[in-house]
Parts: sequence; structure tokens; C-alpha cells
Amino acid sequence: MGVLFVQEEDTEEEPKLKYERLTNGVTEILQKDAASCMTVHDKFLALGTHFGKVYLLDIQGNVTQKFEISSVKINQISLDESGDHVGICSEDGKVQVFGLYTREGFHENFDCPIKVVALHPQFSKSNNKQFVTGGNKLFLYEKNWLNRWKTSILHEGEGNITNVKWRANLIAWANNLGVKIYDISSKQRITNVLRDNNNLRPDMYPCSLCWKDNTTLIIGWGSSVKVCFQNICISVSAFETEFFISGLAPLADQLVTLYYVKENSEHMEEEFRTRPRLDIIQPLPEGCEEISSDALTVRNFQENQCRDYRLEHSEGESLFYIISPKDIVVAKERDQDDHIDWLLEKKKYEACEALMAAEISFKNIKRHDVQKIGMAYINHLVERGDYDAAARKCQKVLGKNMDLWENEVYRFKTIGQLKAISQYLPRGDLRLRPAIYEMILHEFLKTDYEGFATLIREWPGELYNNMAIVQAVNEHLKRDPTNSMLLTTLAELYTYDQRYDRALEIYLKLRHKDVYQLIHKHNLFSAIKDKIVLLMDFDKEKAVDMLLDNDDKISMDKVVEELKDRPELLHVYLHKLFKRDHHKGQKYHERQISLYAEFDRPNLLPFLRESMHCPLEKALEICQQRHFVEETVFLLSRMGNCRRALQMIMEELADVDKAIEFAKEQDDRELWDDLISYSIDKPPFITGLLNNIGTHVDPILLIHRIKEGMEIPNLRDSLVKILQDYNLQILLREGCKKILVADSLSLLQRMHRTQKRGVRVDEENICESCHTPILPSDTAQAFGVVVPGIQYCNICSAKRRGPGSGILEMKK
Repeated sequence: MGVLFVQEEDTEEEPKLKYERLTNGVTEILQKDAASCMTVHDKFLALGTHFGKVYLLDIQGNVTQKFEISSVKINQISLDESGDHVGICSEDGKVQVFGLYTREGFHENFDCPIKVVALHPQFSKSNNKQFVTGGNKLFLYEKNWLNRWKTSILHEGEGNITNVKWRANLIAWANNLGVKIYDISSKQRITNVLRDNNNLRPDMYPCSLCWKDNTTLIIGWGSSVKVCFQNICISVSAFETEFFISGLAPLADQLVTLYYVKENSEHMEEEFRTRPRLDIIQPLPEGCEEISSDALTVRNFQENQCRDYRLEHSEGESLFYIISPKDIVVAKERDQDDHIDWLLEKKKYEACEALMAAEISFKNIKRHDVQKIGMAYINHLVERGDYDAAARKCQKVLGKNMDLWENEVYRFKTIGQLKAISQYLPRGDLRLRPAIYEMILHEFLKTDYEGFATLIREWPGELYNNMAIVQAVNEHLKRDPTNSMLLTTLAELYTYDQRYDRALEIYLKLRHKDVYQLIHKHNLFSAIKDKIVLLMDFDKEKAVDMLLDNDDKISMDKVVEELKDRPELLHVYLHKLFKRDHHKGQKYHERQISLYAEFDRPNLLPFLRESMHCPLEKALEICQQRHFVEETVFLLSRMGNCRRALQMIMEELADVDKAIEFAKEQDDRELWDDLISYSIDKPPFITGLLNNIGTHVDPILLIHRIKEGMEIPNLRDSLVKILQDYNLQILLREGCKKILVADSLSLLQRMHRTQKRGVRVDEENICESCHTPILPSDTAQAFGVVVPGIQYCNICSAKRRGPGSGILEMKK
């Protein structure tokens, strides 16, 4: 089946086409005869031979029908689009047009060789059954209304007709001088394309014609290619080489060209000489670009001439038939299987192109298996030593095949690369046997504690036997009992195994940040009742917050009992408790006094101010023992001994501002007298009093008691300030008086407007004084006075008249 083809250049580019010989019945035919022409239909092939026979073949080359037409060469075979009718012409002048299933039609013998025949594409469906034949003239045959054949000469006088192609309403033919196009619908010739190279014999280098579509004709003659758009000829490529065109066919926007190569070509290597070439070219405005070029080793190619080759194509598929006298080769576009074959042959594993191509087109490939290609690629990566890439590719290639997964794991174990494949093992719904995962964990435990810890965190615990791994970790800890990495990993294993107490012990020992998360997540409060000190030593703030947030699980009394030997920790706990709720820990407030005094004096005074349950005598005793003046002053004032408190401020602190502030807070005239008496012989104290006393005590009292001749710092400024304060007080009083008068007037006006307003009354309204009906039974009499909001009868209303009688309590 295979046919040798060689790319002209030693290139890494992939071939565009693949080739195979048409065999089966064709092989037997060409052993005894030679192919002269062939036409292609989507359903079958029609082959003409030098001995005058026509064979109908299936696509595989098997003979389905045979026709004995002549004893000499068949020149051309034509089929209509339906494939029901065939036209045949031969070298002895015979022309036959008939139905393949009826044999009725046109049969005629001419006195000259008939070189070409072409049926109307819609021959089977049309009524006039048109077709053309050509020898030295081009005849048009069609049936008239009497069902008789009518003949018309379309062209003559320019030599033999060598080729003809009919597409839709256009007939194109070639003779010795050029190519003509005739429009059958308008019955006129529309184009004449002259032949370029007149030195070539038309019979030895015949013209090749091919319709690309209903309006585009491709012409190949000698070494030139032209494209005609119905009635305008545009040359898209013109080049001179030693290669001569034997056939043309369209391939999308490219051209497939069959070349005949002369034997005396100087630029060709020996192995390519005389072999026909099949090229794919891209037409360009000024020339063409060669896309691919293949030299074909057809049978007896050394004996063939340019006229012995033909190129036919199937419009339904991209199939191209290279016909030579002793061989028929089929070229077709390469599919994904062929692409993958080429990649595998070229060993292009580095780019992983073969696998990528198979994965992208897995629905279209027939001969290859994506998994097998993937395995080959993995093998290549392993051989190259790229173990991580090979392991990563396993995830996609091996998929759900657990047997292949296990084989690959054992292979990676053999080459000592279990670490490489570990992170890619299946760990979801599909998983390997536990022994596989345990084997990898043991490998990491021997060589890489950090990697082992990572796998324990990433792998679900149900992948392996947890107890077996715990036992292995404990064995390693016997040799290295302080290894924090192993201890943390062991705690995680205990957590998964729901042995939270063991995990908690390890976390506390390591002071691990996850200890609090573990306690909350698994509700381990009962397990930490005797470990409160450890938790506080690790992180006081987090521990106290956790204990206070969960006081229903660990009582306050239990915490205090556990912390009794660690007063600094007890203070932190009780301080936060007090901040949250001043009353919750009231029974420990007495103890807190000494704790604040010992560990947190700045918060002692705020505590004494805010606590309502603190024993004042005990607090005073502690503060006096420790000489805490400010705290003692506060306690003395709170216990009612303000004079002693003031004395301590003046004597111990010597701070007149504080003394004044204290006197202001107490607002006691006797305290002011004591403060003045104590300060009267101390000029700086007098200055402070003069600056601050004016709004609380009459400054004259202080000024009268100052001794004559005493020098007082900033006395003038102090006196000025006293006068300013006095003026300010006068202004404030006057302002207040104005506001009071304005407000009184406004309220009086509002009351007056309200009293003038009437209120509707009826028989049901009762006097609010004597509780009799307001309206009398005789409505002709005067009947009552209504005070806004309060309703009275005549008598009661009269009693209440008088100055100010309207100013009553108003009820709504």
C-alpha cells in the first residue's frame, strides 16, 4: 500500500500530504494494461486504459464494472455531478455517452481521433442532454424538441482540442494557441487566454485546466500558472523552471501542482531526477511561495513523459490522484494521526507536541491512544532525568487508571525519586492503596522532615494508616526528642486521630500558635482546666480572652484557684474581668487591691474610683503602707476625712493646683478656709489661690488676710484676673437676666393666645370642679366659661375669675 516519497529538502518541517498506492483491482489492471486517463466522483472512480477499456472502481481500487469501449487508447472520461451518466472518447474516434444503469444514450464513430469529451454537470437532470467533444473541432451536442441530437460547432481552426472542463454554464477548452471560455447560457465566447510558451509542443506538454469554483479557472501550461476570473485573466504566478506542469488542483486558497522533471536538470540531485513532483504552492500577487514539495517514486517513472501524468481531485474530500501509465498514487491531507506519527518519529518529546496534539484532537484520532503517547512522553522525561516534569505529567496522563499509577510509583521508587511524584498522587475520590502513601511518607520521614510535615498537612488522613505513621514518628522522636518539626507533625496526626489531649500537650510544650484554635475547634476546655498556667505563660492576652469568653465552661473560681500561686497572672485575669464587668468579680476586689499595688499601680486609682465593692479601710491601709499619696487622698476623701486629705495634698505633694481642684470637687467652705490658712504664709500658694479662687470664694476674704509687705509673685496679674472674672460674672448675670425676661414674656404671650382659643363642649362634658354638666338644661341662659384645656360650669368658672386665674395646670 505504501509508496515512497521523499521531501526535496532535508527539513524539520512536517509534510503536508501523505501518499499510498491505489491497489486491489488496479494492480492487476496495470500489470496487463496501462492507465491513459481517469476521472473522480465522490462515490467511485472511472479509469480508462491504453487498450480501450473503462473500469469503474470503488475508492479502494476494487473493480465494480468494466466496459469494452475500443481496442485503442481511451483519451478522456467525463461524469456528470450525479454520477449516473458517463461520456467516453477514444483515439479511434469513438464517442459514447450513456447511463451507467441504462446504456441508452449517444454512440458515434468519427473519422478522426476524439481527444476530449465533457458532459453538462446537470446532464441527468436537464432535458436537452448537452455535452461537448473535441478533436480538430469542438462540437456541442444537445437534444432538440423532437428528442434528436443537434450538433453545433463551438470552435475550429486552431489545431487539436487537447483539454476541456465544464463547470456550471462555462466551458473551458485548450487548443494549440490558447484557452477559451464559452458561456452556454449567453451562447458566446467570453475569454481567450493566449499560450505563453510557443516553443513547447502542445501534444508533448498539454495544457492543464481546473475549475476552482463556478467563476475561477486555473490554467497550467508549460511552466506558467494563470488564474482567470470568468472574463478577466489575472496571472497570479509566472515563473520559469525546468519543471513542467502535468496537473493542477485547488486546496483551499492554495494550489496542488504535479510537475514533470526533465532528466537533464542540472540543479536536481540524482535521486530526484525524472521523478514527478507534487508541490503545494501559495499564489502571490507577484509569483508564488512553495509550501511543500515531494518527489514521488511511481512505477516506471524513468520511462514517462510530461503527457503521461495526470492529476485528478475529489471535490468532496481533499484527495488527489496522480495517474501514470503503470501506477496510481493517492495523496491526501495528513490527519491528526499522521501528525502524531511524524512527531513521534522526529522524537519531538521536548515540546510535548505529540501529547498535546493527541489531547486536543482525542475525538478525531483513530490509530493512536492518548494514554500510550503520554506514557511514551513520561518515559522520555524520566530517561532525560526531568523527574519533576515526568511526575507532573502523570497527573494528566494516568488519570483514573490506578494500576498505571501504582506502576509509576514503584518505578519512581526504584530510581529513588518518590519525592518527585508525591505531590501529584491522587487524593480525592479516586485513590491508591494505603500502602503506597505510607511508603512515600516513610521515605520522607527518613530524609526530609519538612517535606514529611508538608505531606501530612496536605494529604487527607484517610489515605494512610494513621497509627502506623504515628508509631514511625515516635520512633524517630526517640532519637531526636526535641525536634519541633516532628513534634508539630505528631500533634497534627493526633488531632486527625481525635486524640486531642495528646495533641494539646505537644502544642503547649512547643508554645504553638495553633493551640487556641485546637481548643476552640474541638471544645477542649475540660482538658485545659489544669493547664491554665501553661496557657497564660504562652500568651496572656489570648488565654485570658479565651477564659473570659468561655466562663460557662471554665468557672472564674477555677481560674483563680489555678492562678493563686502566680499572682502576676492572676492580676492580668482579674484586671480584664473587672474591665468587662465591674460587678462580676466583686468578691475578689479586696485581693485585687494588693495585686494592683504590687503589679500595676497606674491602674490602682481608676480601680478604686470605679469599684463599688472595694473595702475602703483595707485599701487605705495598703496605700498608707506603700506611701501611695494620691490613692490615700482619694480614699480619705471618699471616707469623709476631707481635711486630712487636703492636708496630705498640701504637705506631701505641695501642689496648690491639686489642692484647689480638690477643694472645688468637695465644694466645702471649711475646706477653702483651711486651704487659705495653710497657704497664707506661702506666696506661691497665694498666687495660685488668687488665680483660681474667684469663682468659688470671695477673693476679698483672701486679700484681707494677706500680711502687709509680703511679696507675692505676679500679684498684679492675679488681681487683674480677679477683676476680669468679676466682670465676667456680672456680664453673665445680666445676660441670664435678659434671657429669663425674654423667655417669661414669650411664655406669657403663648399662654394668652391659648386662653383666647375656644373649645367645643356638649351635653356630655362635665365640670372638672363640681362634676356637674357644663351645659344647663335651658340653653337660652348664659352657660359657662371655658378655660383652655379645663372645662367648668358657670358657678365654678366665676369663682376662678380674677388676676392670674388663667394660669392653671393644663391637662390634655
